[in-house]
Amino acid sequence: MNKHIHELVTDGSDYVVKLRRHFRAFPELGGQEVETQKKIIAELMAMGLNPRSAAGTGVIAEIKGGRQGKTVAIRADIDALPLQDEIDQPYRSRNAGRCHACGHDGHTAVLLGIAKVFSAIQEELPGTVRLLFQPSEEKFPGGAIAMIADGAVEGVDAVIGAHLWQPFEVGTMGLTYGPMMASPANFTITIKGSGGHGSMPHQTIDPLYVGAQIVLALKSITGNLVNANELAVLSLGVFSAGDTFNIIPDSATLKGTVRTFAQSTRETIFAAIDRMCSGICAAAGATHILDCYYGYPPVINNPEVAKIVAKSGEAVLGKTAVFEMSPTMVAEDFSYYQQQVPGCFMFIGVGNTDKEIVYPHHHPKFDMDESGFSHGVEILVVSALNLLQA
Repeated sequence: MNKHIHELVTDGSDYVVKLRRHFRAFPELGGQEVETQKKIIAELMAMGLNPRSAAGTGVIAEIKGGRQGKTVAIRADIDALPLQDEIDQPYRSRNAGRCHACGHDGHTAVLLGIAKVFSAIQEELPGTVRLLFQPSEEKFPGGAIAMIADGAVEGVDAVIGAHLWQPFEVGTMGLTYGPMMASPANFTITIKGSGGHGSMPHQTIDPLYVGAQIVLALKSITGNLVNANELAVLSLGVFSAGDTFNIIPDSATLKGTVRTFAQSTRETIFAAIDRMCSGICAAAGATHILDCYYGYPPVINNPEVAKIVAKSGEAVLGKTAVFEMSPTMVAEDFSYYQQQVPGCFMFIGVGNTDKEIVYPHHHPKFDMDESGFSHGVEILVVSALNLLQA
């Protein structure tokens, strides 16, 4: 069977690359993937499948095998980023300010390639494969919740998904047997002071000065207040205040992110943020408001499913090409599916320094080695087949 699968994947490799280039050229943001949805449905219908819309702009399709068995779901995210595409390629984005700079164009094309393979062996299939084309992964609260509400994992025995991953060289695959991706939380700190003329700072409560002290204080939290055995990140991305050189503003705003695996660690960090802001503001006569938004839960792979996926990856890439990676602090709403059924997420390498494919995810010049797409198709197909028979 695996030899036949490899032949089908090889035969369909141009199809997957062509689709990926189409999706890269016509990216759509989360919740707006109207044309993307139409294209996915058209391709699936051309294979003789009966897809349905889900979660607004998502798609669910099933391939029922000729033999009774389990049900395995495979998920791909389909949305793009609000970013101007800067690659020098014919498939550069034609939608201004929209770019598939995270690889979701490849994820969508790979899942369509998987559909093509399973459609070709449908009669031999020992169970059912459910295809989940999910919108809005990049946009809180994520599209997974809505997909689940629309029956994405109803009756499913296992769910798998993959991220085409530029930091890993093409021909490799990484995964974990437990915690893999962190839970994100965003926060905004609004500092209220009292503005005035820049020549008379003694008549003001300067929120810029207060904010600068808060920035320095917050950077000490993960190093000094979090257990060294706990993974945690606190990063600031915005510090804004005023717009004129000689006017001290009334307020300043800080925005940042906290990434953790344990809820208790997150609670420790946010308690420290609030405590430090209170103390620094009180000393200066200012006040603050802390607004928090808790994002996706952490991605935690089911060990038994991960073992089957790892063995499947080894069958495709070779034993030395599949490795246990360290957990990463990036986030994924794939975790919501894992809260419902046993699941495994993996990273499949698409980086290639020889081809100058070196720009990271979310960079306007991000690209992928397209030879890695066939690896993604084959690994996920073999994984699903092995899970159906586990």
